[in-house]
Amino acid sequence: MSKEQSHKEAVANLTDVSKIYGSGDVQVKALDRLNLIVNKGDYLAVMGASGSGKSTAMNILGCLDRPTQGSYLLNGSAVEGLDDDNLADLRNQELGFVFQQFHLLPQATALENVMLPMIYAGVPAQERRNRAEEALTRVGLNDRISNRPNQLSGGQQQRVAIARAIINQPALLLADEPTGALDSKTTEDVLNLFDDLHEQGITLVLVTHEDDVAKRADKIIRFKDGMVLTNS
Repeated sequence: MSKEQSHKEAVANLTDVSKIYGSGDVQVKALDRLNLIVNKGDYLAVMGASGSGKSTAMNILGCLDRPTQGSYLLNGSAVEGLDDDNLADLRNQELGFVFQQFHLLPQATALENVMLPMIYAGVPAQERRNRAEEALTRVGLNDRISNRPNQLSGGQQQRVAIARAIINQPALLLADEPTGALDSKTTEDVLNLFDDLHEQGITLVLVTHEDDVAKRADKIIRFKDGMVLTNS
């Protein structure tokens, strides 16, 4: 694939991105002229030691932080020039997030948790319900829509979180240690679900410290000292 084709099909494109925290003698460069392209349909695993820059890169990919230098195009939109409101809108429309902790509202049902991003997106009530029911069916929880988080297992809660993450049909799904709080059997179930979503066309970037989890991806990206060390 040519460079021009890669850019044309890129969902996320980081170009010469640096992230610097602090100033003067206490300045820390978390990212150092990082170049990274995530193409439509990719399934990438991101690995690296603590302090390698992988979490900072994920925060920038997720529009949770801004680069100090360089540019970031997300689905064609230049991220670094957006104000906070437009950045929040872009996150809601283009990104889905899955974390190690499920971050579900404890008093809300599975259905209500999944509907939440659509409320912010201004989706009408009946369409919200229909789409949330479809998403929960997609992750195998159509019989659990009325259950609250404390009535669900850890794996089921993560499935609700995944349904919520994909509800707005994001251009990019970001998963940060999504199996870190799960046992081995439940981890396998969640990874099988990610495989299914990827086969259905979802673009996925997953951060993990577990080799077995990373091997499920099409490509492993390893970070060191704020840069990509290897692509494999």
